Amino acid sequence: MCGIVGYVGKEEAAPFLLDGLSKLEYRGYDSAGIATIDGTKLVVEKCVGRLAALKEKIDGHVPKGTIGIGHTRWATHGRPADNNAHPHTDGAGRFAVVHNGIIENYLPLKEGLLKKGHEFKSETDSEVVVHLLADVYDGDFEAAVHRVLTMIEGSYSLVFLSKDHPDRLICAKKDNPLVIGLGNGENFIASDIPAIISRTRRTYILNDGEIAVVHRDGVDVCNFAGERIDKKVFEVNWNAEAAEKGGYEHFMLKEIHEQPKAVRDTMSQRIAKDGKSVVFNELKWDKDFLDSIDKISIVACGTAYHAGLVGKTYIEKLVRIPVEIDVASEFRYKDPIIDDKTLTVVVSQSGETSDTLAALKEAKRRGAKTVAITNVVGSSIAREADRVIYTWAGPEIAVASTKAYTTQLVAFFMLALYMAEIEGTQPSERIAELIAALQKLPDDVSRTFEDMEPIKTFATKYGFNEDAFFIGRSLDYNVAMEGSLKLKEISYIHAEAYAAGELKHGTLALIVKGVPVIALATQKSVYEKTLGNIKEVKARDAVVIGIAAADDTELAKYVDHVIKVPATDELLIPILAVIPLQLLAYYAAVTRGCDVDKPRNLAKSVTVE
Repeated sequence: MCGIVGYVGKEEAAPFLLDGLSKLEYRGYDSAGIATIDGTKLVVEKCVGRLAALKEKIDGHVPKGTIGIGHTRWATHGRPADNNAHPHTDGAGRFAVVHNGIIENYLPLKEGLLKKGHEFKSETDSEVVVHLLADVYDGDFEAAVHRVLTMIEGSYSLVFLSKDHPDRLICAKKDNPLVIGLGNGENFIASDIPAIISRTRRTYILNDGEIAVVHRDGVDVCNFAGERIDKKVFEVNWNAEAAEKGGYEHFMLKEIHEQPKAVRDTMSQRIAKDGKSVVFNELKWDKDFLDSIDKISIVACGTAYHAGLVGKTYIEKLVRIPVEIDVASEFRYKDPIIDDKTLTVVVSQSGETSDTLAALKEAKRRGAKTVAITNVVGSSIAREADRVIYTWAGPEIAVASTKAYTTQLVAFFMLALYMAEIEGTQPSERIAELIAALQKLPDDVSRTFEDMEPIKTFATKYGFNEDAFFIGRSLDYNVAMEGSLKLKEISYIHAEAYAAGELKHGTLALIVKGVPVIALATQKSVYEKTLGNIKEVKARDAVVIGIAAADDTELAKYVDHVIKVPATDELLIPILAVIPLQLLAYYAAVTRGCDVDKPRNLAKSVTVE
């Protein structure tokens, strides 16, 4: 979730670029940079670290010019470093570009450019774009940008700057947000409204497949085919604080709604073009490597631990290799039985979780092979592990993790498919079937938001209860644990999750009249058993909210309320089933007047034991 700004007008560009980037700092980043055109010279200043480091670097010699672009980078391809910071330029210093998103086919494009003599300065996918532009440029800036867009694949918002055309910026959007602010004798570009709200409230919101040529006195918009589009002005009526949250009341709600994109980005580049296999260029495992592994050990904390529970099932069902899972804070104190035939998978959103990092080091000390699933490039865990799978979810601001969890599930699912293909433990038809379901997942996630009113109603009605219980079997139990954690950490309701089959072993003593029970019933293999457990709690006068697939016609007969999610393979449905639970926790916290984004006593990244 990098930040983009652009300016063309009659004033100096740099002050706006720096101010605009400061308004986007909430998005999280690890480097910053700006580029302007000073006379006939393209000037670029960038460095790793916070925006303050960039300001200190250019103190006393702020780049001149009335046109420019700026960027704050959240590392994906390439570690946080000066050379990987944006803007990127071509070898001759004629063009500059800033980019949010992922260029999926950057490797073959880069290989072709290298053969032509292009020299690259960074490890990023983004730099490929500006070299492509220089390669195809024949004097027509707009035509060259259009040609570049036909060559790249992936998701992006892009802004191009050319010293040969110092009167215009060109920007394009596909799957990543981009807005144009309309001023008087000046116009602005940004990845999010907070960057421009102090200068204008009149905007164009670019849609996917649109390109804009931005001059100081006008903006021309067309589609990728070159057909002109008449944009309607969107008048921003949010205040600055609301603008940072994209109009959402809280960061948590915004991040819940970012999950379709986050899931799509995690899948990006990891499905072969024929749609029949999973590709992990960052792993490059083969059958000899997997045959050398006797077991897998998953280690994580909190929400990441709950993701690991689902990951355990994915790997055991699809790869047929035994998987152990441990809470990281317990792992290194239990004298774990691991050796050079163990693959240890550590999971951490931040990549800085103290207990998980210590567990990773202990596993390596005992000879285990290691892989990390994390969201932060260059983090301590990413540096320590033998291999890294990045989730590319973008930064989470809210303490309660949402999109990190769903993208960790996607990463685990793809890892399991990848291993199953290598080991031949699943028929190719089954692999293709699961990949097809996976590719539909971003749209399925979007559909879960179509009717949230019942969830708001339940939260309002039951949000003042002091106890709530979650039940489920198989993968539903793992999701119930995450739903319970979300509710307790942000609403402060005492919530517990139980394996539904364990009710008669003590838990039924806690079920009394009116207590809310959230019952997950998405797993067809244990569906009838789950219905029996639901009848048990209903017999004690509990209020039951059921979570079911859209094609379920039975559950409504046995519960008080039903929330349905799109039907998909039962291995993938946990990624959908958790979203109503996230929303239920969110609206319960709002009902109770809690500080949703910053719950008491909790921190986003736990860096001490």
